[in-house]
Amino acid sequence: MTSMTIKSFGAACLLGLSLTAWAQRDVELMDWKEGEVPPPPAFSVEKLLTFEVSRGSSLVYGVDPETLKISDDDGVVRYVMVATSPTGARNVMYEGIRCVTAEVKTYARYTSAGVWNKVPNAEWQSLYASMPSKHALQFARAGACDSSARASSVREIVRLLKSDRFNR
Repeated sequence: MTSMTIKSFGAACLLGLSLTAWAQRDVELMDWKEGEVPPPPAFSVEKLLTFEVSRGSSLVYGVDPETLKISDDDGVVRYVMVATSPTGARNVMYEGIRCVTAEVKTYARYTSAGVWNKVPNAEWQSLYASMPSKHALQFARAGACDSSARASSVREIVRLLKSDRFNR
């Protein structure tokens, strides 16, 4: 084989693998069904790994690493997100991110009475939608997702959040 033939053959093989990978991804998107969602986990505000959502925002966002779970059934990264104001007021949400489709869902909100209220008719929303807060998008970028794939492990998410790579 000439070097040109070898290069053409290699390119054809890579193209074939790429097309196969994209076809497999499309099947995953079409056949996907969310698994059973576990109840909201207990959380601690003392253990939060914080990250910046937007410069100039007075809210501090953080995730309790003990609440991070990556579902093997459906690939959803679930967690408890805490937004804290300068006065100490907190907004706490139990959420999930589906990295492959760049979507977020809020399953429940924690009340001042110390109980979880399930969000009725919770639906997946684009991470890029015009929502008042972009915390889920920033969390995805900070470590929950690796482009359109979920993080490889909870340990990896924690490592990336601790590296503080998005707080510069």
